[in-house]
Amino acid sequence: MAQRRFKPAGIALLTVAAMGGGLAFAPSRTQALERVQMRLPLLETDFTVELNELSNPASLLAGNSDLAELDRATDGAVGRKFVELFNAPLPLQVTAVVDTSASSPLLNQALLLVSALGGIDGLPEPFTGEDLSRVLDQAAAQGPLTMLTVLRALPGRTATIDLGRAVFAVQRLARQQRPADTLLASRPAAGEDPALRGQGPLAIQRAELTTPISYRPEPLSVVVIRPTTGANNRLVVISHGLWDGPESFEGWGRHLASHGYTVLLPRHPGSDRQQQSAMLSGKAPPPGPEELRLRPLDVSAVIDAAAAGGLGLPPGIRTDSVVAMGQSWGATTVLQLAGAKPSDILLSKFCNDPFDPARNLSWVLQCSFLTSANTAALADPRIKAVVAVSPPMSLLFAAGAAQSVSSRVLLVSGSRDWVVPAGPEAITPMTLEARNAGGGHSLVLAKGGDHFNLGSTYDVGGGALRGLILAWTNAAYAAGPEVAPRPGAPGLLPPDGWGDSAIPLVDVSGALR
Repeated sequence: MAQRRFKPAGIALLTVAAMGGGLAFAPSRTQALERVQMRLPLLETDFTVELNELSNPASLLAGNSDLAELDRATDGAVGRKFVELFNAPLPLQVTAVVDTSASSPLLNQALLLVSALGGIDGLPEPFTGEDLSRVLDQAAAQGPLTMLTVLRALPGRTATIDLGRAVFAVQRLARQQRPADTLLASRPAAGEDPALRGQGPLAIQRAELTTPISYRPEPLSVVVIRPTTGANNRLVVISHGLWDGPESFEGWGRHLASHGYTVLLPRHPGSDRQQQSAMLSGKAPPPGPEELRLRPLDVSAVIDAAAAGGLGLPPGIRTDSVVAMGQSWGATTVLQLAGAKPSDILLSKFCNDPFDPARNLSWVLQCSFLTSANTAALADPRIKAVVAVSPPMSLLFAAGAAQSVSSRVLLVSGSRDWVVPAGPEAITPMTLEARNAGGGHSLVLAKGGDHFNLGSTYDVGGGALRGLILAWTNAAYAAGPEVAPRPGAPGLLPPDGWGDSAIPLVDVSGALR
């Protein structure tokens, strides 16, 4: 099989919902899918199309299906749209698929998203998560995942797609990305001090330790990355995303440690890669809503361990003033620790509307917290500043949540993020909060960033955001007590503020390899 270009990171997609369209599978498990039946909006007639006709407009014009005839009648105008739809890269980055035998709010919301695109019925019996993982493996072996490559890997003879719903979903994603594109076109990328991107002068060491905790059955695993000598005794904690682990962000830790910081990366056992593996093998259910509360407790627990002299840290480490950062669910976690209060107000209002214009893939995760949101306000006063990269947040934190935030926030959103799109999940809510509260928080749009390329493994040593997170951490500690957010507070990164006219752009496209 060709090497996968995707890995579990951040908010892994919970189902094959991202394929769009809603698929009704023929019962055969041995024959590869050959054709698609299009259910067109406002028409009673279905159109068939052979999958081999969808590779390019010329193939469709030369085909003999119903859709090929319609394409010829419109001089290729219809075909170009269909070929574009079926060959567009999908925002499906992982083979993280829930077993439909499990029942949870997380799964129910995922299936709701699928049904909004046309529904799933007629699956071969049984058709398990492992079966679907094999389908995605086969599709990935053909190159970038598209609707066409996934369809070709599915069993059966014919799939039925509700084209109206599929087109609606694709157009909605495009609209959600438009605010980021507009900002990218309106201003140049902010300058960055090259010294911040370079590895620091200090030698570093890495260890993985455990610390006992009372609220989970097993000790908490923690990766510790720190200078061997010359540490500045300042602490940074990094929280990973859903079905991920510290390893995806150890490069951030290595870069910060080489500049003097001690970095702790807890492994959240209820939502890490091991939990994903157990879930897919049928040994565990999907992450429960209680993880919304347990993850912030994990971060606070490792700070407690450092304060108690544990984790093999040398004496003198400061735990009364900490910078926390995270990606995806990890970013949501650090926002909770910064004082943002989860609430079920917006979850109750919007989670059952599959056609909401702001709905995006991150709502699958956010809506799974409906029963736990009101008990997950867990601010930690020791955390003075946070970096939140691609946090699912628009439903979880009600409007005005920033007024309860006691830590300075840097929010980073990738301009190509289809999982947590910048428009509804970053630009809109942060701009609203700026009007309501201000505070000196900052929003950075990372040009070329998607949901899976802004982290960094240890061997890479920092990744595309390394200069930005070092600049923010340095500035947060340099500000001292002035780091506390307040109306009219100066920003820590130029230009100041949250408003549309003050969103710095960081061009990471050249660093994404």
